[in-house]
Amino acid sequence: MDLITQEQIEALEPSRVWHYFYEISQIPRESENETQVREYLRQFAHKHDLAYSIDDAGNMVIRKAPSSGREHTPGLIFQGHMDMVCVKDPDSDHDFTKDPIPLAQDGDWMRAWGTTLGADNGIALALILALFEDDSLDHGPLEAILTVAEETGLEGAFGLNMSQISGRMLINLDSEEEGVFYIGSAGGAEVTGTADLSWELTEGNCLSWLPYTLTLSGFSGGHSGADIHTGRANAVKECFRILKAVSRLCPIRIASLSGGTKRNVIPSSCTAVFLIPPENEETLQAIFSELRDTIPKEYRETDPECSLTLDEAPMPDRVLTEAQSSSLITCIYLVPHGIAGMSNAVPGMVETSNNLASAYITETCIEIVTSQRSAVESKRVHISQTVAAALALCCTEVKEMNPYPAWTPDPQSQLPSMLSRVYTDLYGREPVITAIHAGLECGVINSKAPDMQSISMGPTMEHVHSTREQVHISSVARIYHFINEVVRRMA
Repeated sequence: MDLITQEQIEALEPSRVWHYFYEISQIPRESENETQVREYLRQFAHKHDLAYSIDDAGNMVIRKAPSSGREHTPGLIFQGHMDMVCVKDPDSDHDFTKDPIPLAQDGDWMRAWGTTLGADNGIALALILALFEDDSLDHGPLEAILTVAEETGLEGAFGLNMSQISGRMLINLDSEEEGVFYIGSAGGAEVTGTADLSWELTEGNCLSWLPYTLTLSGFSGGHSGADIHTGRANAVKECFRILKAVSRLCPIRIASLSGGTKRNVIPSSCTAVFLIPPENEETLQAIFSELRDTIPKEYRETDPECSLTLDEAPMPDRVLTEAQSSSLITCIYLVPHGIAGMSNAVPGMVETSNNLASAYITETCIEIVTSQRSAVESKRVHISQTVAAALALCCTEVKEMNPYPAWTPDPQSQLPSMLSRVYTDLYGREPVITAIHAGLECGVINSKAPDMQSISMGPTMEHVHSTREQVHISSVARIYHFINEVVRRMA
């Protein structure tokens, strides 16, 4: 798999989609850092004489006037988000504040080299820009809603100024399986816990103890909603599974902890530095040896490249007290992760889940971040309260943050059946119409405009929110052809 040049990527079809995807991939766009990509979008609108507006939240709406004679056609909205999840391999020196995404082609897949690809949701931006620049297309009124900070809690959607938007049929391009149309999504929230640090100096207290670094890496990670049903391991949970097993048989003091990245990412790595008394060295080695073999066997199908290592470490200057070390281990060991319940309304769909997203010892505190999702609000509240109870074992401050509403399917909406007919006509197979266990901006937008008809779809992507993220090149072409045909038929 080699890095791909701009010339090579623009040789792919549809050329203009890949042209825009390449250009967008050159622009830093981590959540809360969308200034440059928004300016790029503004310049695009200006170049093509398209009306646009930017609201107080930083979202952008681009409008394309209808073709002559199509002024009374119902307005159609395409929607995506500007930001991306920024995750990189442990050995990568990539700087997401300035470095372009290193794109690579692997057969019929587009990937990145050592980082997330950003096809979530850069491919939506590319599809929309290619569509809006095409003056040969016969069309009615078109609008594009391009939001900020989707990945950090749908913040842009919450701040969206609906007075800028006239259409009432919305196609969200933030889903990841071609041929699957989503008409509902889970609601969610975050529960975070923090605690002040209780340090003791190792000199005079634990100077004779043995320091070790426990490292878990190479786990598959992934999207905490779309991938939670796969049963992939959580590196933070597995790290504390080992530490808990050790703490049952000998004293342990934690010196540092770094695990996980983003709130909506299943952790793929975790590192902890800790001390044990010298007389317990054989116990530690025996426990680690057993779990080093057991954990990869348990996850051989989902996390085939996972690695667990235990190495001698330099002596730290300080460690957490025995009491705080113990409470931290028990707390994270008890925080649930994964599926909490399956849906009775939609067979095969996850209804409720929790993601233990990250756990860190920073310069000032212990910080633990979790995120909950559910299609049923009362069950989301229940799992959030369960997590909060576990965090309270260690954390002095526990907060619920960033709640967002579920998107309830609307049986009266005509949009799914209309788009289904177009897809079937084009490709000879009916799409699957269902709901998804992930938070989509449609839920927030629909809550602001109850008369909005919405659907979410997109080209096939895999392993989003991880460095294995990839988008299917042929699928992108089919989706672009599809949305062109939808626009043409609407006119």
